[in-house]
Amino acid sequence: MLIRPKTKTLFFLSVFISSTLLSQAHPVSEGYQKPTDPLVVQNLEEWQDLKFGLFMHWGTYSQWGIVESWSLCPEDESWTQRKPEHGKSYDEYVKNYENLQTTFNPIQFNPEKWADAVKKAGMKYMVFTTKHHDGFAMFDTKQSDYKVTSPKTPFSKNPKADVTKEIFNTFRKEGFRIGAYFSKPDWHSDDYWWSYFPPKDRNVNYDPQKYPDRWNAFKQFTFNQLNEITSNYGKIDILWLDGGWVRPFHTIDPNVEWQRTIKVEQDIDMDKIGAMARRNQPGIIIVDRTVPGKWENYVTPEQAVPEHALSIPWESCMTMGDSFSYVPDDHYKSSQKIIETLVKIISRGGNYLMNIAPGPNGDYDAVVYDRLKEISGWMEKNQSAVFATRSIAPYHVGDFYYTQSKDGNTVNIFHLDEKAEYKAPAILSVPIPEKVNPKSVRVLGVPAKVQWKKSGNSLEIRILQDRSALQYVTVIQIKQ
Repeated sequence: MLIRPKTKTLFFLSVFISSTLLSQAHPVSEGYQKPTDPLVVQNLEEWQDLKFGLFMHWGTYSQWGIVESWSLCPEDESWTQRKPEHGKSYDEYVKNYENLQTTFNPIQFNPEKWADAVKKAGMKYMVFTTKHHDGFAMFDTKQSDYKVTSPKTPFSKNPKADVTKEIFNTFRKEGFRIGAYFSKPDWHSDDYWWSYFPPKDRNVNYDPQKYPDRWNAFKQFTFNQLNEITSNYGKIDILWLDGGWVRPFHTIDPNVEWQRTIKVEQDIDMDKIGAMARRNQPGIIIVDRTVPGKWENYVTPEQAVPEHALSIPWESCMTMGDSFSYVPDDHYKSSQKIIETLVKIISRGGNYLMNIAPGPNGDYDAVVYDRLKEISGWMEKNQSAVFATRSIAPYHVGDFYYTQSKDGNTVNIFHLDEKAEYKAPAILSVPIPEKVNPKSVRVLGVPAKVQWKKSGNSLEIRILQDRSALQYVTVIQIKQ
């Protein structure tokens, strides 16, 4: 989980909430500023072509199989209760949590295996959690000893100890765009959660305006870590900043429940951070999520799909299982459900960032590879309708969803059946967008020609053979 409210009544505008998904996003139509840097504009356009990406939450918390970081936050005890065996008191729990560093040894870590599997499934970019809210750095920071490369961490003796470096280099070699997730708050830092005071919620536990030296030290610490990431880890395409409560006080939206908990100024100087990141990585896309303005280059609904197409760049970050972090025996979504979600997202103009959480051994669950293999079989046949496409009205009618090629010469229509295991009908009556005049019609994955005729704004399509090959979704491709 990335930004958790106090309750499961989450904070995406109701007009955008999918009735079947838990929403953890923010109002996306207000305050968006289109970037003016030509290289950023170009990179955003290319990023919108990618459509399908990999998200990975991984840290020492995987050893306990718990929600990442959040059990440290007193505010969130209602939904992430601490287990008694991990500590009877809060202080004991924090000590034991931080001692997970001394047992973290994921000896099966093999990013080549991950990259191969997700590339075949059609993923084209990735975002990795270099540091979550708990402050444990999965990279070789010089700012803290609370890191994967510390001598306190058994895995530091492994030649692949700097896991961020290994992951970025491996995926980059396979042609992926690289994204670095980074948490602006750091609950391990004594300059954010000062040990002089107990933490009460996710926010800084002192008033930065009353203790400016301490806050300035935290700002410098954050700047230095982000400078390390954007300087020392090769080409990075996306800087994905989480922890939107660390923000200028004047940007708080009182209509958003979790933002009402912010009582003090937490301006971390994004202008300074953003300028540094762009010096180190010209054209880098910066996502200061939930903080509308020039540093939120695209918006990030969480565990939700907007009900309607959005006119700005956006990405739904959603889990393959139920959790963002590794949980034993997690319930993984079916391949059909994953592909249905992908279709909904791209038909509304977004990207799908699907989270897969490695376990404490350094590998995915076996079922993850099964899902990825199934998705790859579908993607082989249908990728031309997915990548480098844009939305087209009417976007969604009944069980039909629409995309188009960027030149407008090709229209793709996806037929879903969310109520059952998908079986392609022999006859489909397909609403088509206005002013679309088909010159040819084919069903992807079916070698034989299909029979079709246009009547008004509808196509009747007959698939007389090979329907058994149409798994999960039928894709109709119209050339005009």
